[in-house]
Amino acid sequence: MKAVKRLLVALLALGTALFAASELSTPANSAPYYSPAARQCLLIAHMGGDKLWPGDTRYAYDQAARLGVDVFDMDVHITRDGVIVLMHDDTLSRTTGAPGEVEDFSYSELEGLDAARDWTPDKGATYPYRGKGIKVTRLEDLFVAYPDMRYLIEIKNSKNPIARPLADLIHRYSMQRKVIVASFHDGLLNEFRRAAPDVATSASRKEVTTFVLLSKIGLSGLISPRYQALQVPYDSKESLGIRILSPGFIRAAHAKNLRVETWTLDDPALMKKYISWGIDGIDTDKPDVLKAVLSGL
Repeated sequence: MKAVKRLLVALLALGTALFAASELSTPANSAPYYSPAARQCLLIAHMGGDKLWPGDTRYAYDQAARLGVDVFDMDVHITRDGVIVLMHDDTLSRTTGAPGEVEDFSYSELEGLDAARDWTPDKGATYPYRGKGIKVTRLEDLFVAYPDMRYLIEIKNSKNPIARPLADLIHRYSMQRKVIVASFHDGLLNEFRRAAPDVATSASRKEVTTFVLLSKIGLSGLISPRYQALQVPYDSKESLGIRILSPGFIRAAHAKNLRVETWTLDDPALMKKYISWGIDGIDTDKPDVLKAVLSGL
């Protein structure tokens, strides 16, 4: 009987502690990036629409803008001489055919490369944009051309200092209300937060993991987020086989004033399902497909 009483006392103490922690926790700060939203579900063009046009190029973003997307999604590196450029891979070979790593070159050296050389819509049968003058794109050029667009900027693995230069570029063009910054690299993302505390960020890999695990046991309310969005894969293969997206997960995120966006989704049936669940954004390589889905709702 004494053991049962001790157990009950311990459970009561634990429950009290968890309640107190939940009362002390706070929701995420609102991000101007998300307000006013053009739609309930943001149409996010992954790399500008990488299955339609050569990704992470000015050409792709020009086409995405004409299509009427809500957000430009892009990947950034910084050159040897401090220019922030768009490129998904750390190396140049897959897209330009040139050897070497992006960050080992100056921007003037990158300018001579064909950024669409090896883009193909049909597994190598054709290369329709090869030799069309599509160059490696600077982030600055997009800020100048599209000052009213929203931007999802992913910091790729960087051996050159990038957090402060990226923060400075965002502030130079007064884009801090139009940008959200992401990275799979926790250290880089935290470094950016210190450099630009007024710019929205998505959850880091560790932060996503923590939120997902706590949400599975109903304790995500204990979190006081330093981020404004949870950007998660729709495919469990990208999350160690763990299913993340569900109506409950989205409700838990919304309870903390967090947006939920998923990547990289091209299937219209799944788009419709997640939109019905209340998802806040879909990152897609086929923005034309998502636009058709949204238009049909």
